[in-house]
Amino acid sequence: MTSAPLDPRLLSLLVCPVTKGPLIYDREAQELISERAALAFPIRDGIPVMLPEEARSLAG
Repeated sequence: MTSAPLDPRLLSLLVCPVTKGPLIYDREAQELISERAALAFPIRDGIPVMLPEEARSLAG
């Protein structure tokens, strides 16, 4: 799996699709974290996958 860098301009535009709240970029895990929704959205080949059904739950 390649980890292309995420464009900072893109990151500044993205919000959580569930809560519309801010996201935290986890460069090491290649995920965007929504603390309010307790979800981690994957970044694949530099492209954020902002589908709730593709997100990893942080609860539990």
